[in-house]
Amino acid sequence: MTNKLPLLAALALATLSQAPARADDHGRNVVLPPIYVQECGACHAPFPPGLLPRQSWQRVMADLAHHYGTDASLDTATQQALTAWLTVNAGTGKWARGAPPEDRITRSEGFVREHREVPAAAWKRASIRSAANCTACHQGAAQGDYDEDTVRIPR
Repeated sequence: MTNKLPLLAALALATLSQAPARADDHGRNVVLPPIYVQECGACHAPFPPGLLPRQSWQRVMADLAHHYGTDASLDTATQQALTAWLTVNAGTGKWARGAPPEDRITRSEGFVREHREVPAAAWKRASIRSAANCTACHQGAAQGDYDEDTVRIPR
C-alpha cells in the first residue's frame, strides 16, 4: 500500500497557504494539486473546482462509489483532502450560481451557455464522445486551461 501522507501534506499546505483562488468562474489560476490531477485526471480532465458550487462538490465527493456510474472510491484521507480542496475553491460566480441537475458540470447554466454554438451532432462524434470529454476540444484542459481561443473541435 502506497503511503500518501507526503502527497496529502503537500495538498493541505497548498490549500492553507493560498487564499481561495477564484480568478474567474472557470477556475483559471487555480493550481491543481498533483494528487487531484493523479486521482481525478486518471479518468477525465481534472475539472477546475470553480465550475461547481460547494454543495455540488460535497455531494460528488460523498458518493464516489457511484460516481456517474463508475466506482471512483478513494481512501478516506485522500477523499477528505480532495473534498476540502474542492470546497474551498468551489465556484461562486455565474458558472456556479446553483447546483446543476445531477451535479453535472455539463448540465450547468454556464456550460450550456458557453457551448450553445456547438452543434448537437458534434457531441456524438467518435472523436468527442460526450460533452464531458473536455480534452477533445480544449487542448489545455488537463492543465485547467479552457481558453476559448485554443478550442479546436475535431471532425
